[in-house]
Amino acid sequence: MSSHSNHPYHLVDQSPWPLTGAIGAMMMVTGMVKWFHTFSNDLMIIGVAVLVLTMFQWWRDVTREGTYQGLHTYPVVIGLRWGMILFITSEVLFFVSFFWAYFHSSLSPTVELGSIWPPKGIAPFDPMSIPMLNTSILLASGVTVTWAHHSIMEGNQSQGMQGLFFTVLLGIYFTILQAYEYIEAPFTIADSVYGSTFFMATGFHGIHVIIGTLFLSACLLRHSMNHFSSSHHFGFEAAAWYWHFVDVVWLFLYISIYWWGS
Repeated sequence: MSSHSNHPYHLVDQSPWPLTGAIGAMMMVTGMVKWFHTFSNDLMIIGVAVLVLTMFQWWRDVTREGTYQGLHTYPVVIGLRWGMILFITSEVLFFVSFFWAYFHSSLSPTVELGSIWPPKGIAPFDPMSIPMLNTSILLASGVTVTWAHHSIMEGNQSQGMQGLFFTVLLGIYFTILQAYEYIEAPFTIADSVYGSTFFMATGFHGIHVIIGTLFLSACLLRHSMNHFSSSHHFGFEAAAWYWHFVDVVWLFLYISIYWWGS
């Protein structure tokens, strides 16, 4: 069969990774339920391992297709851009649901909460301590990822590496501080609607920071292997978009939950 194509689009080859990814996700979620009920996390760990291996190999194939085989033509990249834009839009709506729940409860606190916000008995975090430091960290990471982006567009490989490295470092630092804040929290997710909305919103944001850090770490590895050029670097560009989205969500979280809500 001829490998010649008379169109610019990429028709992907048959792949086992969607199937193994679905199986891994099912094992992980089922394992989480088992963990909650029987305090045994073995199935969840196996599911996570299957998912990690699937992601590694699937992304390896995508990298090979775009970098070495030249299958990511201009029309394909346009489709990838729209896919990332729509994905981030869905993520925005995902966080809107948490903000909706928070403001619905805080703007008109019920009698059961003491008709005040934060509810009676809840000691909120000081917005000028760790939350302010985390805000500074994410704003600084937005600067470093933009520095890396402009360096790659200008063909400056070394500064692109430096910008990416500092962005990943700041993402890890943010996660460590967030974990410390959770350990020292004077309330839990079970403490009224305040605890539920606080930990759901900040927790999911923390998960997005971890995902974004892994995304940028993969880009750092790829950049060290010269996968990105000034005209062909959408893999990094998608990671940068995602990171800026994480930054903006944190600003809304800080202003509404940490500062206004305290």
